[in-house]
Amino acid sequence: MQEFLEFTLGGLAFGMIYAAIALSLVLIWRGTRILNYSQGGMAMFTTFVAYSVIQHTGNYWLGFAVALASGLVLGATAERTVIRPVENKPPMNAVIVTIGLLVLLEGVAGMIYGGQFKSFPPAFSVTGLTIGHTALGISANDLFTAGAVLVAALLLAALFQFTSVGLRLRASAFSASVAQLLGVRVGRMLTLGWALAGLIGALAGVLVTPQTFLYPNSMDAIFVLGFTAAVIGGLESPVGSVVGGLLLGLVTSYVGGYLGSSVVDLFGLLVLILVLMVRPAGLFSPSATRQV
Repeated sequence: MQEFLEFTLGGLAFGMIYAAIALSLVLIWRGTRILNYSQGGMAMFTTFVAYSVIQHTGNYWLGFAVALASGLVLGATAERTVIRPVENKPPMNAVIVTIGLLVLLEGVAGMIYGGQFKSFPPAFSVTGLTIGHTALGISANDLFTAGAVLVAALLLAALFQFTSVGLRLRASAFSASVAQLLGVRVGRMLTLGWALAGLIGALAGVLVTPQTFLYPNSMDAIFVLGFTAAVIGGLESPVGSVVGGLLLGLVTSYVGGYLGSSVVDLFGLLVLILVLMVRPAGLFSPSATRQV
């Protein structure tokens, strides 16, 4: 029973990382109908920026803040310079461009920082918490990770539901042509959507890297699982991306705990294939999809 509790709590904590990646993918998909295959690379690069700041200043929170700011800037820059020329082109153009951006980011990171594995410091202690004599299987840093992603998700929900900026973002995503007729600067809204996705991706990178290592390809496997979470929840649903991340975190935690960590990534790919075969629109997809 204690083992099951540890796997459950650990799975929920790690599932929030998948949820963050999934949420960043959903933000971009809703606005541009593009799947950003470079999202993992963007998260990796901003984490390297945070690593450099922490190494030079010894201040974790300064590095954390710089990473989030770098994610905003990188997301906006990518949309303006690389993505906008292919936004209304055939879908394969966007696939090729985003994969090319991933290769570019990983190559530049390798040239600047090298290919060696680097340890990234956690925000809080990674020592497991206990209640009495019962080990919970999670640490204070895991709680911070789950809380940070949850707060980010709630802030995004508030932005979309209760602010004029959120209304313009939703209008631009739903029908860009109608939004333009109503005076919405759709181009700026799309740039903002990519910037927000870059910020969420940077948050995921900084939070997950203390549990792995930092190197140019460090986010590739995490991206695949985050993409799986987005598909499970439905690419149209921010809430579904969070739920999908938590479900995937639980399942992979049980698989890793009972069957071995070596099959976790393989099982994640299997889940992705099954979801695409059985319910490709996702568990939280609307009953009717909008026309684009």
